[in-house]
Order: sequence, then structure tokens, then C-alpha cells
Amino acid sequence: MPTHSGKRPPEDRRRTEHRNPASKNLDRMSAAQIVRLMNREDRRVAMAVQRELPSIAKAADAIVHSLQSGGRLFYVGAGSSGRMAVLDAAEIAPTFGTLPQLVQALIAGGRKAVTSAVEGAEDAVRNGERDLRARKFTAKDIIVGIAASGTTPYVLGALTYAHKRNATIIALTSNRRMPITRLADIVIAPEVGPEVVTGSTRLKAGTSQKLVLNMLSTATMVRLGHVYENLMIDAVLTNKKLEDRALRMLAEASGKSVSASRQALRQAQHDIRVALVILKRGLTASGARKLLAGAGGNLRRALGEAQ
Repeated sequence: MPTHSGKRPPEDRRRTEHRNPASKNLDRMSAAQIVRLMNREDRRVAMAVQRELPSIAKAADAIVHSLQSGGRLFYVGAGSSGRMAVLDAAEIAPTFGTLPQLVQALIAGGRKAVTSAVEGAEDAVRNGERDLRARKFTAKDIIVGIAASGTTPYVLGALTYAHKRNATIIALTSNRRMPITRLADIVIAPEVGPEVVTGSTRLKAGTSQKLVLNMLSTATMVRLGHVYENLMIDAVLTNKKLEDRALRMLAEASGKSVSASRQALRQAQHDIRVALVILKRGLTASGARKLLAGAGGNLRRALGEAQ
């Protein structure tokens, strides 16, 4: 409905807030009809993300450059978007063996907001800036603002501060040409359309965010050398399942037996990267570490394999 000025209110431009014609009789559908409808709508998500692949790749390259230059990666979001940010950031250190502070997530309302709604948290513009200041955010760092609507005040506050600091800004949204995109150097906007439940962006919008964050963090960590072939060579071995996985990885990557891999992993003090050099180059743990240090930590170079 037009306002007194004749302009449509901002929410009218947000396709994620429109009603989906396919689900207008949702409350009269059987469970089978509901899940079939949701499955049809979810198929649109992958196609929407596919259209954004050039921007996603550009963003990943920018993140790699920032981290190689001594910066950190920050995700910032509110509600469902913030939870997607927290989920992805939490997985990076154990999966790729990085320091916990390298990839950080800020969610409006803080830790409590991860599991509960914090009333009014996303509306506090100043809190976005405050939370970045508390992490000593600098121009070296890079930030991904995540907001399905593209108008979340908390996220806009954080990105405005990042802009003042001359940091690189990436916007991840489901609605193009919104305030978040005007602050960004790189825009990733999978336009997934109206949700099955009107405005419930934990659905298609949230799925698209998860897919994009998976791509950004995985591509970044691979390019930074935290994966050998397609193996998690820097994974932190915190339980028996992960240790067994490490033994299988070492045996497959080296062509040696599981028994030899176990011995190498023990000598390497559970450092998979060092253990692989022991196995493939026939070195002691000390020799393997020296070789890796001489190669600047580059595993392919330490193994004498062409890049």
C-alpha cells in the first residue's frame, strides 16, 4: 500500500516479505502436500545461488587476500542470518586447524541470541559498530554482512563502521538494491523469492546463506593450503572418530598401510600434515617439521609436488 508520500514502504520491495501464491492455502494442506511444496521451492535455491557464482568467487578471492595480509574474517548478522554466521564460523577452526580468532561471527544480541530470540537486538544500529569496535576491527580485516532483507539495522551499523575503517565489505542478501548492497564492495544476492511461510527467512533465504557461506569459507581455506587433494589435512583430532578418519586419510594419501600411518601420526604428535611428510618423504618428525618450515608451510612444496 502506498504511503502518504506516494512511495511504497521498503518492505514492499523485499521479495522475501511477499506472499507466495503457491502456499496461500498452506494451512489446508496435508503433510505430504506441504513437504512436496517445500521441496519444489527449495529447488529454486540452488539455481539462485548458481547465478551468483562469479560474485561468490570474487568474494572468496578477496577474503584470501585479506587473511594472507594479516586480516581476519568477520561475519555479522541477526536472527536466522546471525545463526548461519555463527554455525559457519564455529566449524572453521576444528575443520581447518586455524586459530579461533581468524574467522569470527557477530550476532545481534550476543550468545543468547544463538538459541533464543533477543527482543529488539537487530534494531540497534549502534550495537553493530560497538561489537566491531570491541573486536578491534581494522582496515586489514574483511566483513560479510548477512541480511536476507538487506535492511537489518544491526548489520547496517556494523557495515557502516567497516566502511569508515576502509575495510572490504561483502554483502550477502536475498534482496538486491537494498541499503546493505550500497555499502558493499561485493554483492552476493541469491534472489530466492517469497517464502512458503511468508517472511520466514530461515527457509529458502537461510538455505541460500548456508550454501554461500559453505562456498566462501571452504574455497578460502582450500586456497590458503588447509586441504591436501580433497583431504582435511589440518583437522584437529579431538575424538576417536576423527583420529580414525586421519588414519584413513594418511593411508590413502601416502599409499602406506594403516599401521604405518598410525606410527607416523604418533611420531608427529597427531599433526596430520607432519605425519604425511614423514610417510611420503621417509623422514623423522623433526626432519618433516624442518622441511615444512623451509617450504613456508606449503605442503605440496614440502612433498616435492608441483603446484
